Amino acid sequence: MIAFIFRVVINALALAAAAWVVPGITVTTASSTDATLGVVLAYLVVGLVFGLVNAVVKPIVSLLSMPITCLTLGLFTLVINAGMLMLTSWLTQYLPMGLHVDKFFWDAIIGSVIISIVSALMGWIAPAKR
Repeated sequence: MIAFIFRVVINALALAAAAWVVPGITVTTASSTDATLGVVLAYLVVGLVFGLVNAVVKPIVSLLSMPITCLTLGLFTLVINAGMLMLTSWLTQYLPMGLHVDKFFWDAIIGSVIISIVSALMGWIAPAKR
């Protein structure tokens, strides 16, 4: 349970870094009396949705796209990660707070690279006990 919460926080921090660096990625907050609480809650909810998409959908897509991933020497994984970011953007549009990605090619690809780097660094600095 603690590892799951830790993973959601890492996803939220990685999404915050991507939204800070890439101008085409924004996170909308729900209306709240405390602005900071609204921003933190929005990033945590989007991090939760992003984690669920990566846990449920990404393994299936990765398995089905294994031939093209091998053919491109793993570079197609960037496209898969960008697709998961776009799927998260689509799913969170139905929530009061959510993620919005403008363009697939530049915003989602660069955002997925940033999210992957930040997630790897955070996981390397504080690995979860298994």
